[in-house]
Amino acid sequence: MKTVLVASSKGGVGKTTLATHLAAQAALEGHRTVLVDADPQHSSTRWAERRADLESAVLPVDGTRRSWAKHVPDDAQRIIIDAPAGSTADSLEAFLDIADGLVVPVLPSTLDIDATVPFLNGIAKHPRVRRGQLKVALVGNRLRPWTNASQQAVDLLKQWPYPVVAELRDSQAYVMLVGLGRSLFDYHSQHVREHQDDWAPLLKWVKKG
Repeated sequence: MKTVLVASSKGGVGKTTLATHLAAQAALEGHRTVLVDADPQHSSTRWAERRADLESAVLPVDGTRRSWAKHVPDDAQRIIIDAPAGSTADSLEAFLDIADGLVVPVLPSTLDIDATVPFLNGIAKHPRVRRGQLKVALVGNRLRPWTNASQQAVDLLKQWPYPVVAELRDSQAYVMLVGLGRSLFDYHSQHVREHQDDWAPLLKWVKKG
């Protein structure tokens, strides 16, 4: 069983989009997938409920409860955890103790990047991170690659001690897909495949963990 935690100290950075897409992709590959929704807004849970009739359904589990692990089936193969918005390293300790990988989305703005630094500094102090047992990766999200702002943001992120494993372009499609209980990986058009390519390095990083 592999567990991936998606977390950030900032709200509105695309955390739920990342978590639901990672869950959908795992389920579409045939893995029995659980989506632990630790965010009080429960957006991930509503997404999972909307795709409950698909063969690639994902089981939602309420991660706001301390006993959430008791509700994960023994045969689960993939667990994706959607952490609460505005998390700190201390508040995530229970998840950091069990995760195989931590994915941190970052928006291409100075405010978002500055806000992420204390979060990553706190994460770096966790014993499993220090020992290399818990991998940490950054995802540049809602990028506009043709703009100087996005290019400069990615360059700055790449100076940090954690790898930037994906650069996801800005698209309104993500909002629509989450509302439908779907993901990019549920479709096969040429336009969608271009966005899927953005995810390939992240999916490779997750599989290697």
